[in-house]
Amino acid sequence: MENFEFVSPTHFVFGKGAEEQVGSKLAECGARTVLLHFGGQSAVKSGLIDRVKASLDAQGIKHVELGGVRPNPEITLAREGIALCKEHDVDWVLAVGGGSVIDSAKAIAVGAHYDGDVWDFFETKRPTDDVLPIAVVLTIPAAGSEASKNTVVSNDALQMKSGYANNAQRPKLAFMNPELTFTLPPFQTAAGLTDMFCHLLERFFDDVGAVPVTDNLCLSLMKTVRAEAPRVMVDPENYDARANVMWAGMLCHQGLAGVGRHEDWATHGLEHELSALYPEITHGAGLAVMFPAWMEFVYDANPARFAYYGREVFGLAPTGDVNADALSAIDETRSFFASLGMPITLAELDVEEDDIEKLIPTLKENKGEPFGSFKKLTMDDAREIYRIAL
Repeated sequence: MENFEFVSPTHFVFGKGAEEQVGSKLAECGARTVLLHFGGQSAVKSGLIDRVKASLDAQGIKHVELGGVRPNPEITLAREGIALCKEHDVDWVLAVGGGSVIDSAKAIAVGAHYDGDVWDFFETKRPTDDVLPIAVVLTIPAAGSEASKNTVVSNDALQMKSGYANNAQRPKLAFMNPELTFTLPPFQTAAGLTDMFCHLLERFFDDVGAVPVTDNLCLSLMKTVRAEAPRVMVDPENYDARANVMWAGMLCHQGLAGVGRHEDWATHGLEHELSALYPEITHGAGLAVMFPAWMEFVYDANPARFAYYGREVFGLAPTGDVNADALSAIDETRSFFASLGMPITLAELDVEEDDIEKLIPTLKENKGEPFGSFKKLTMDDAREIYRIAL
């Protein structure tokens, strides 16, 4: 097991009606004025935003609204939020939505007390403790951003998508009501399941040997996601299945499933370039395409690890040929994503071979060379992985 630091400051309020406690919990924390940050109209039309505002009003907490967060959130809206925070002396950022909204809220919280451009943090990765506290009402289990130290934001002007990690931006409060996920469209549910499963894959496959306490947690979560996925797809109002998925999604990216490991994150880097070039590509859908392609390229660095994964998660019987077992595990991974209705080729995302060279410069700028830990990758390797995914 490698040395590690682990921080988990999030206070979780989980279960039916959790969002009704937003006002009282924030009041306990001394909140006076919050920036209420959300996405499109679904949270408004469902009445969720009105319920949250009523909860804030009941406690005398002022609120400033900023909606319009898109999938693959863009830095321009975060800059608007930062300006509102400074104008209205906001002391908490309250995100109502999924990973995109929460990531945008994190960017706002990081930039609210900064005199320069918040994009500086995404370029330099420098730490800061001067971050507004963040609360979350989760509506889409997927990214795990409700408890993680990470945020990923796009900069359309630069055609870049970049991440920033800082424990100071982990949300302080997370309100998680599985009933809020009942009406998610099937595609969005499937993309979320894929995203959380891939968060575990990034942690399970690296250059560290066995770390049983972490590995078993990771494998258990993979099996849980795989078991609950068909239940929520067939019966979207199954409360227990939705609850298990919501809690698993948080655990998949909170950090606990990777302690003592280096983690890899090459595949997320490869996908981020796709959705930076084409923001309409849903992150989970891009991962469904890229992860099996990455697996095919790197498995020979440690085929036994892949065979172990195949046995534990998919119940594959050993054949005596570790390479064949590894390839079977990769096939099962691709089939699992396909069973959810996810794409399995770049062609299904309207990405062509001519696009590959457009992805490489920003990939190199974001990830450096070499990148990844399971197998060190060059930009030529990245090109080949994209070709495998075609």
